[in-house]
Amino acid sequence: MQIRAKLSQLSSLLSGDLFFLPDNPKHQTMRMAYATDASVYQEIPLAVAIPKGKADLLHLINFAGTEGVTLIPRTAGTSLAGQVVGSGIIVDVSRYFNRIIELNVEQKWVRVEPGVIRDDLNSYLKPFGLMFGPETSTASRAMIGGMIGNNSSGLHSIVWGDTRQNLLEATVLLDDASEAIFEPLDEQRLFAKLTLTSREGEIYRKLNALLTDKDHIAAIESGYPKKTLTRRNTGYALDFLVDTASPFNLCHLLAGSEGTLGLVTEAKLKLMALPPKEVGVVCVHFADMVECMEGNVVALSHRPEASELVDKYILDFTKGHPTYQYNRFFIEGDPAALLIIEFRADSEAELFQKAEALKSDLLSRGLGYAYPFVVGAGRTNLVWDVRKAGLGLIRNLPGDEQPVNLIEDCAVSPEDLPAYVREVQQLLAEEQVHASYYAHAGAGELHIEPFINLKDREGRRKFRTILERTTDLILKYNGSLSGEHGDGRLRGEFIGKVLGERVYDLLKQTKSIFDPKGVFNANKIVDTPPMDTSLRYDQVADGNAVKTYFDFTKEESILRLAEKCSGSGDCRKTEITGGTMCPSFMATRDEKDTTRARANMLRQFLTNSTRKNKFDHEEIKEVMDLCLSCKACKSECPSSVDVAKMKAEFLQQYYDIHGASFRSSVIANFTKSQQLGSYVAPLYNMVVKTPLLADMVKAVVGFAPKRSLPTVSFTTLSRWVSRQKRNAGGRRVYLFSDEFTEYNDTPIGVTAYKLLTALGYEVVVPKHVESGRTYLSKGFLKEAREIANKNVNLLKNVVTEETPLLGIEPSAIITFRDEYIDLVDPSNRAAATRLAANALMIDEFLVREIEAGRIHQEQFTANAKKIKLHGHCYQKAFHLVGYTERVLSFPQNYEVEVIPSGCCGMAGSFGYEKEHYDVSMKVAELVLLPAVRNTEEETLIAAAGTSCRHQIKDGAKRRSFHPVEILYSALAL
Repeated sequence: MQIRAKLSQLSSLLSGDLFFLPDNPKHQTMRMAYATDASVYQEIPLAVAIPKGKADLLHLINFAGTEGVTLIPRTAGTSLAGQVVGSGIIVDVSRYFNRIIELNVEQKWVRVEPGVIRDDLNSYLKPFGLMFGPETSTASRAMIGGMIGNNSSGLHSIVWGDTRQNLLEATVLLDDASEAIFEPLDEQRLFAKLTLTSREGEIYRKLNALLTDKDHIAAIESGYPKKTLTRRNTGYALDFLVDTASPFNLCHLLAGSEGTLGLVTEAKLKLMALPPKEVGVVCVHFADMVECMEGNVVALSHRPEASELVDKYILDFTKGHPTYQYNRFFIEGDPAALLIIEFRADSEAELFQKAEALKSDLLSRGLGYAYPFVVGAGRTNLVWDVRKAGLGLIRNLPGDEQPVNLIEDCAVSPEDLPAYVREVQQLLAEEQVHASYYAHAGAGELHIEPFINLKDREGRRKFRTILERTTDLILKYNGSLSGEHGDGRLRGEFIGKVLGERVYDLLKQTKSIFDPKGVFNANKIVDTPPMDTSLRYDQVADGNAVKTYFDFTKEESILRLAEKCSGSGDCRKTEITGGTMCPSFMATRDEKDTTRARANMLRQFLTNSTRKNKFDHEEIKEVMDLCLSCKACKSECPSSVDVAKMKAEFLQQYYDIHGASFRSSVIANFTKSQQLGSYVAPLYNMVVKTPLLADMVKAVVGFAPKRSLPTVSFTTLSRWVSRQKRNAGGRRVYLFSDEFTEYNDTPIGVTAYKLLTALGYEVVVPKHVESGRTYLSKGFLKEAREIANKNVNLLKNVVTEETPLLGIEPSAIITFRDEYIDLVDPSNRAAATRLAANALMIDEFLVREIEAGRIHQEQFTANAKKIKLHGHCYQKAFHLVGYTERVLSFPQNYEVEVIPSGCCGMAGSFGYEKEHYDVSMKVAELVLLPAVRNTEEETLIAAAGTSCRHQIKDGAKRRSFHPVEILYSALAL
């Protein structure tokens, strides 16, 4: 029977999903989405399994054992050494194995499934005063199963420990589909395990024989890194098993085994009390990297909670970044390196005492040149965010020389770091390679990422040579080849050199004892393929050869923008962590619905497609289908991978070949239909409000039956304004009458006009056309370009810094600041850029006027009012929600609370479309709608976006108000 038929048979046995058909776009999309992780490797898997329960796992194990196929366990897919890349069956347990099973507060432990996210777990534990300590920079999406596989550590590991130290028990499925529990064993219980007649007993007997052999013990003692190095994670942790100081526990071996020994279905984790609430970080600035490492040794003598490195490359990439430019408040001058040293205490006075003691010590030794001390969780988190975003930030480096994971996980004892770094710098200089240095200085493990062009032969030569030469230094300092990122297929080739061939043979025996048939993640750690094979860039394409409608010059090309995705998985965080990216993934928990999958899909086809139009692939259409174009990836992704822009480009390219659907055309031409409807407003509104007639309209267009349709106003905003007497004495502002305010939300536009006029401004609606937002949302870039050029030509000589263009609807006005610049004709680009600088949200303008002293609190009521504010996605992407919060808080007794919601789920037309309605509502139900329902009637709900207000009305049966409506009602007239 052919493998396809066998996989089909397997699929029929599973409660979950199995994607394996290469000629099925959805199946192929899933296989391609799982072809890579956060490493440089790429390989299309045979299949992708999404198991629903333990029974599915048993079927998969039995199939693998019978058919000679390997299973590749995967959770968040943020592995940096290619651990979850391979040609076998990917087994993604992230979606369904995510229960917190049991919590014991008194004994401080919790039992969880492998798909539980570390930060989400700690959010659950916080009310109990407990937490799980190991903390990777990817903790907002890293899952317990993956943390066990890699023995994750994180920035506080010098105090909180690594996963191995905090893993008490594990329930594991073995290669024969039997179940075993790995737990601490005293001599009596170990003997009982040795006498079992099961597969578990066989493993214990064989492993016991291997580990009690004196020659083997001697090889382990001499081959493994020195024990003062806590970050020793090379190969299997046999050195921990021969350590008789602690009870024998196979969890020590399981942690760091990269899913090669069995499938974890449950884990019992040791918890710790929450650390002291008072927290502060000393940000020591250095002019030299080696000096910084010397400062690190001094810092460790002061017993900090963490000591982490951030170098100049990372700091430079925060400049002008949509998000991280706001985190630079603690930087003084232009340091080559920063050491972020955290202290915690029960009082702020104690914190300052610790900080001053460290500063005095460093000054006495002539180390460092600036020592700002940042206090408070809110501000220190901003500092730590820069450090955690390091991997993504340095992906903004232009050109094909990019940071690569290579020697980023090598570790030596902290006291050896100054000498080690000096020698690494010399090594890289000889290879004519620059590198970024960051991360865990306190634990002796620096993430050193050389900038290498893996697209050419010389770059691939350097890729191998630098790792080979670095292993010489690891041997010299008795360090560890891997500290927390694992060996995978990147470093596995060199384990024998670092630990010795005798130890490497013991590792191969260990793999054979547990998994002789290679059922679990074969060819990782041992028997790995050469480290320079199956790279993402085995095939290379010229990004500039792909002709686009948008100008991708800033990103170098659309291919280069897609390539910027590091795979770090920031787009896989949940609503518990917060943020907006990625709303569809938050709802579906499906890898294909991540920003990462969309970028990777484009990258693979733009690189490998042989078609004349490389966008002509149903798989790209499939992966883009649930993208809400919320723009969160533009700002929340450290690499600023703007999928909304790439989706619009793809859609136009796709239409060029296949044409657009009737519904897409209707939505794109929404303004025209509303304009016609406004001429016969009573009749139009009767149709959309009458259930039978409205249902007929929805059926024809393809809208969801449960979604209400928008009505039109009886007049347009432009017509109403034309009848008003101008307030010619005030400062002139131009009001943009966007297509939604012009025809549907006219009363809000009228209110905005009245508010500005009451505050003393002359309000003019200039000559302009619609924003083009509806065309952009459906990928009609040709029409959108024509509109953009018209608006720029109409407004470029009118709008200035003194006479700005004010917008009411975020999605419309932000179009001037975002898409227009990259869409207009080259001759209009400079004018579009100037116009963008002076196109403001109305609340953004009002805050500026308040700060300039032109609007006063006395102009507003002193009555009290509570407001809950939901920010539009585009406001969030451009960091504008704070302006809305500030202006709504301006009346003396107005109290504003920002709802910690992401996208509302409506996303323009997305929430109308019948096949997207359920996902739209799932997105809304994550945070927004429950928050609205739980709000008292007397508290106002504020939302600037017309789609947001529509979603709140449909989903919560509650009216929400545009901020200008609330402010106008607050005027002391």
